[in-house]
Amino acid sequence: MGVYSNTVSFAQYRISGDLPREERFEWLSAALSGRIFTSIEQSAEEQAEGWTCTDRPDDPDFNNAAAFWRDRYLFFTYRRDQRRIPAALLKSHIGRAEGDYLAKRPELKRPPKREREEIKERVRLGLLTRSLPSPATVDLAWQQDSGLLNLFSASAKTMERFEELFVKSFENLRPQLIYPYRRALGLLDEAGQQQLAALNQAGSDAALDEIQSNRWLGEEFLLWLLQAGLEGGSFRVQVPGSYEQGTPFAAWIDDRIQLQGGGEGGPQKVAVSGSQDSYLEARSALKSGKAISSAAIYLEKDELQWRFVLNAELFTFGAFKCPPVRVEREGVEELSERESAFYERMYLLEAGLQMFDSLLLVFLKERIGAGWAERQQQISAWLEG
Repeated sequence: MGVYSNTVSFAQYRISGDLPREERFEWLSAALSGRIFTSIEQSAEEQAEGWTCTDRPDDPDFNNAAAFWRDRYLFFTYRRDQRRIPAALLKSHIGRAEGDYLAKRPELKRPPKREREEIKERVRLGLLTRSLPSPATVDLAWQQDSGLLNLFSASAKTMERFEELFVKSFENLRPQLIYPYRRALGLLDEAGQQQLAALNQAGSDAALDEIQSNRWLGEEFLLWLLQAGLEGGSFRVQVPGSYEQGTPFAAWIDDRIQLQGGGEGGPQKVAVSGSQDSYLEARSALKSGKAISSAAIYLEKDELQWRFVLNAELFTFGAFKCPPVRVEREGVEELSERESAFYERMYLLEAGLQMFDSLLLVFLKERIGAGWAERQQQISAWLEG
């Protein structure tokens, strides 16, 4: 799924390091061209990866600014092609090749180890040349002014591959995943950051340590929103963005809740789906010691609605659905139409994230403030029914 899709999944990164102020286009063009995607259709290679142009994935040209430059955004695609040979097919062809080998050598019952390995490799290469690679693409939208990058995938493996290729491509730049603790620090003022740091359970500032040691942050946020939504779910925009600060909106959790907790047989998971009224199943799981690991969050402003599934551990956004984009098609060239769709989708996506960050900020102020003990009592009383 890419940015043009009506429903997307994505992870957000903050790019550390500075882009050059002078000759920026030339620098970016060279960096992307240095790791450009090259097709393997006419070769026997198993896989290939690199950067390509979103609107022309089979013919990338990063010497043309219009191919990847969208005002304040850099917009391009990570592409990975891979050939896959089904295990059963490979086994069958190896068996035939070994049979042909033995037919010429009746004194042998089976090929020697070295010959078996050579037969296997020869058969594998032969099948690779006869199979077409399967392409996989992931779009990226990188804000040059803020350093914020949206990778339109929430797959852990894809995120890892993207990070590795990005570091190889852009000298002195590093992508840093915006996980819960880092996102929270970015929303709070200096005093709030100090208060949150006092709650930090990580023993170092390593990303993996901060993620794993502060799982409570995402879990408590979702529990807070679950209970707060029952009170009407009315909030106001509190961070800069598409909407003016103070703009009212509604937020609540519904439809899909995943809970997880330890047990004698290892981690136990509970899934609650369907429209909820009193959240009886979720409350029962929470009372047994489980925590919310992901949940579907709804945001609503006027007649517009957003929906996404938030991962509590990483703050990746799954199945993020914005209000539909309406683009005028009559008398408009295809490229202009796609550019219009890009800008409108990014506007709506950022508006949804602005409301999400406002929600998180409301929670954080309460969590680090003196009123958290009272809120905990309210949540406990609600869980008990």
